[in-house]
Amino acid sequence: MAPFAGYEMPLWYSTVKAEHAAVRTAAGIFDVTHMGVFDATGAGAAAFLDAVTTNDVYSLAVGESHYTYLLDVDGVPLDDLMIYRVAEEHYLIVVNASNNDKNWAWLNAVKNGEVAIDHANPERRVAGTDRLVLRDLRAESSGADRRVDVALQGPNSKTALLSLGASDADKKKINALPWAGVTTATVGEYNLIISRTGYTGERVAFELFVHPDQAAALFRDLIAAGVTPAGLAARDSLRTEAGLPLYGHELGGEHGLNPADAGFSSYVKLSKPFFVGKLAFAQHEQTRTSQVVRFRLNTLGARPPHPGDIVMDANGKLVGFVTSCSIDSEGYQLGQALLHEDVTADGTAIHVMVGATASRTPVAAPATVISRFPSKKKA
Repeated sequence: MAPFAGYEMPLWYSTVKAEHAAVRTAAGIFDVTHMGVFDATGAGAAAFLDAVTTNDVYSLAVGESHYTYLLDVDGVPLDDLMIYRVAEEHYLIVVNASNNDKNWAWLNAVKNGEVAIDHANPERRVAGTDRLVLRDLRAESSGADRRVDVALQGPNSKTALLSLGASDADKKKINALPWAGVTTATVGEYNLIISRTGYTGERVAFELFVHPDQAAALFRDLIAAGVTPAGLAARDSLRTEAGLPLYGHELGGEHGLNPADAGFSSYVKLSKPFFVGKLAFAQHEQTRTSQVVRFRLNTLGARPPHPGDIVMDANGKLVGFVTSCSIDSEGYQLGQALLHEDVTADGTAIHVMVGATASRTPVAAPATVISRFPSKKKA
């Protein structure tokens, strides 16, 4: 156990390697009840969310979700998040635990017109906020509507979930869920909002939004159904292997990395008339010369790189730095690094200066740039 975002969180239950493998080959369950869960309801919900996030909220049909970003007025990411449209005027919003309070304050400040959202037009406000209700669904004030997130990930996830029991109608809804789909269903004794999403790179993956009073029982029931409990360390190794960013590493942090720096510019819709941070983001794109890539050390058993370790090209020129690294499914050290655009092509040879300390000389470990994302598994 270790402290994280105000919670005591499990780093691992058995070993990181075993938990990582379980998610890739069977199913794993993650306690992510620390994640922030908000909702936005009312006739003004879509307009508000479209203005404060980078992706196209208006394109979401009921039963769909998407990945997106909150930027500040200077284009710096406040967080990356998921938005789920669960009903006509009802959107679920899931944010990172470490940014929960900051995001909640920001969203309410924008709603109330208390902060500038457009340098070019300081008087700009988001229209329709009088028809918008924002709630923190982990707060006791949300009563019976309270929700927390439990993540069920891996190829056997659906089988395990349905083993708890459900009506034929609810089984049909769960079986029909496409990637990024969201629905409501009763499984076993649990009234759930179920999305087919996750942070592991698995295509058979679910996030189960359950009332907090039922979360522990749901977790235990899924373990009894054969699912392996997995901790934060495996969550990090899985998302790193999958090429997914972590706020504070590939996004934001001391370098203020934005979605394009992280390799996710497709989730920023510059075609939208306006969103907070749009102008600053577009200006940054005119001068950006680096992007996050995945890399893998060439040798099994190599000393692990750490965030901040420098990266050199084949000629010994400094070209970037490591942002994350962990062991992949084959036992190699696989990481992500912000590299100059000249060395981001798949197959490029690089060297990572690994393990520098006050008493230890760094080792130039040979590595190779690999495709930004793994090949998608079949659903």
